[in-house]
Amino acid sequence: MNFDVIFNYMPMYTKAFLLTIKIGWIGIALSIGIGIVAAFILHFKIPVLSQIVKVYVELFRNTPLLVQLFFIYFGLPKIGLSISAEVCGAVGLGLLGGSYMAESFRSGLEAVPQALGMNRLQMFGSVILPQAFSISVPAIVANIIFLLKETSVFSAISLMDLMFTAKDLIGQYYNTTECLVMLVGFYIVMLLPVSILGSLVEHKARYRMFGD
Repeated sequence: MNFDVIFNYMPMYTKAFLLTIKIGWIGIALSIGIGIVAAFILHFKIPVLSQIVKVYVELFRNTPLLVQLFFIYFGLPKIGLSISAEVCGAVGLGLLGGSYMAESFRSGLEAVPQALGMNRLQMFGSVILPQAFSISVPAIVANIIFLLKETSVFSAISLMDLMFTAKDLIGQYYNTTECLVMLVGFYIVMLLPVSILGSLVEHKARYRMFGD
């Protein structure tokens, strides 16, 4: 293990780490928004839209993110819609994550008893959604961790994320051990706090609901 190599590569990994974090969390925020809207549509069985959402969920849950990114990044320009690699990464991650979040929120919604004396919008915003969110916390945290790990395929569309940086440096200088150790280290730094915080939020949500 050559620590001089690690020290020299640190700025490049740090830059790649920040880019990965930025795109990853933008995609996660987008996925949560999509998931809530999709869960609402599925829960209340809104005509036409519910069928469209079901197709979307099945399509994105059953195709790899890499294929989705290729379609967005290389396919859309064929019809005149060209977007940057960063936007492609965030949108692709958001669409993939939205399909998983939709199912997580939907299962939470179905576990919440219906409230009487409210219209659908009041019931959803004031009663159902907060409780469904508490129920869905473990699934949501698992989805977030999954999506952050999925950022490793961004390198396929030439985004200089952590994986791209590691592969590029290995290809140029053959310091494989050092590059892989740094790659693992940065992914741990990215994922471990999410896992710990998620456990705390889950415990707090369970305590609020069940008192234990």
